[in-house]
Amino acid sequence: MRDLPETLFERTEILLVPGRMLLEDGPASGMAALIRGGRFAEIAPAADLTARHPGLTPVDLPDHLMMPGFIDTHTHLTQSLGKSLVFGEPSEIFRRIWVPLEGSLDQRMVYLSSKLAALECLRGGFTCAVDAGTRSAGHLEAVKTAVQETGIRSVIGLICNDLGGAADVPPPDRIIARAEAHLHAGEGDPLLHPSLAISIPEVGSDGMLARMSHMAAEAGAIFQTHVNEHLVAVERSLVANGRRPLEHLAHIGALGPHVLIAHATLVTPGELNILRDTGTAVAYNPVASIWKGNAIAPALQMAALGIRFGLGTDGTRADGFRLMDAGESLQRAGYGLASGDSSCGGGWLWLAAATGMAADAAGLGAVTGRIAPGLAADFLLVDLDRPEFTPSHDLTWELVRYGNRDQIDAVFTQGRLRLWQGWPVDWDARALLTEIRETTAGAIAAAPITRIHPPADYRCAKAPA
Repeated sequence: MRDLPETLFERTEILLVPGRMLLEDGPASGMAALIRGGRFAEIAPAADLTARHPGLTPVDLPDHLMMPGFIDTHTHLTQSLGKSLVFGEPSEIFRRIWVPLEGSLDQRMVYLSSKLAALECLRGGFTCAVDAGTRSAGHLEAVKTAVQETGIRSVIGLICNDLGGAADVPPPDRIIARAEAHLHAGEGDPLLHPSLAISIPEVGSDGMLARMSHMAAEAGAIFQTHVNEHLVAVERSLVANGRRPLEHLAHIGALGPHVLIAHATLVTPGELNILRDTGTAVAYNPVASIWKGNAIAPALQMAALGIRFGLGTDGTRADGFRLMDAGESLQRAGYGLASGDSSCGGGWLWLAAATGMAADAAGLGAVTGRIAPGLAADFLLVDLDRPEFTPSHDLTWELVRYGNRDQIDAVFTQGRLRLWQGWPVDWDARALLTEIRETTAGAIAAAPITRIHPPADYRCAKAPA
């Protein structure tokens, strides 16, 4: 095992023979994968594949599972420097914490935040992250540089608000020009995928919401926004438009298969029908519901109706295994217990929602999310020689209930080894952490953040002996 990381990193063509391989129809034994040119070239029984390629030395990993990498359908790369500031805070933290924080970050801070977030994603088994866009002023290139250096596949959102909610709100013609440029930037990078975003419907005019949605669709990109997340936002929309936010987006023609909405925690039966009928996808963020006081999106009902969705972190905790567990647990606590649903969709649903379904929701279903010929080789090698997987009776459920990021030995994107046992193989993550510890305290202190509750450390210090 000592030489394995070097072997995997150096080879441009790899014949992997894992003990188990997670395919679309479940975990399979006796399979092998040929990786060439950043893609899965062949997936076949190991004996057949090794016989067809006698010149390649197989990499035998009998104790490992090869599985698709997780896809985070909703995160905020430029919020990682303040990620623990929101614990226990009431709703709409973006107004009091995120907008002030992101708006105060200079280019270097944006770079550091994005690279830290990307590192956390990779450590948690996420080979792809969908960024909802930064509210900082003019530093999107720093975000791109950071994710490129880590090697994570990224959907990079460009904030196109024309009614506020960001540090920089240019006039409409500049927003449109910037959006056009963003959609065509980085076309030669297979790991970068552009997206347009408006933070929440109320910070975009009807014309801008519809225009950005249509521009994204024409470019084959996704349009992102946060919808029906907070009760106060739903009520403001009812007062202003006579319609709930999701209803209003449908009314102005801004929904469709190219649209990814974050949260959808407060949805009516009629709005579920809107999602189904328009083909709009949802980022289901269960940990955010727990940590940030939101309601729970009815993911099981969405699955039953054929509504497209994938799992997202919303920048909470980058651990794909624990995200699946939270996704299932919240459905069981919020809906399953009342109906006697003891499996809450089954383990396969949550594995799919974290991989293939998530890729589809992110507009990348033809690119990644599965182990299949022609798709990008974005995958994990998970060590099954662990107490949590011993004895193994139902690996699919075991991954959901017992999986953890410390069981991930290797993370690959586009056929290249990026992390080995939690640390990058081609750049110095320790130096990044050192710089963040030394430089970010001032930036956070200078941001006009308003917290309702003091930190828990403060309360502990003030507690009577």
